[in-house]
Amino acid sequence: MFAIEFQARVKDGVIEIPAEYRDQLTESVRVIILTQDQAQKTGIIARLIAHPIDDPTFVPLTRDEIYQDRA
Repeated sequence: MFAIEFQARVKDGVIEIPAEYRDQLTESVRVIILTQDQAQKTGIIARLIAHPIDDPTFVPLTRDEIYQDRA
């Protein structure tokens, strides 16, 4: 088994194989799809930014409350 790597756009669910690789890919192949968008949205912070939690009972701390225990 050998690997070929290239970038392509998906159009109507179809990924076009570049012409220089078509002769090498005549039988079944194993396909692994990596996308930039998914890699960037895997962390909890990215998910929370995209879908913030709405809590009507939340009250942010005042500046004095944040620093009251620091002496």
